[in-house]
Amino acid sequence: MALIRAARTAQHLAVRALTAHGLAHPVTLALLAAASTAAARAWDRGHPVHTIHSAQRARRAH
Repeated sequence: MALIRAARTAQHLAVRALTAHGLAHPVTLALLAAASTAAARAWDRGHPVHTIHSAQRARRAH
């Protein structure tokens, strides 16, 4: 569960930086890299994408 929490937090922080600073800002790029790394670690441990991304979970429910 810690991997999922880390991936969600990293994704949330990356989106906030993107909104505040734009895509080309170094902080945004670093946070996007951290988010993708955290998601990859969760995936490698067997967690499906829908456990990380709530939008995917909502689509699967329909």
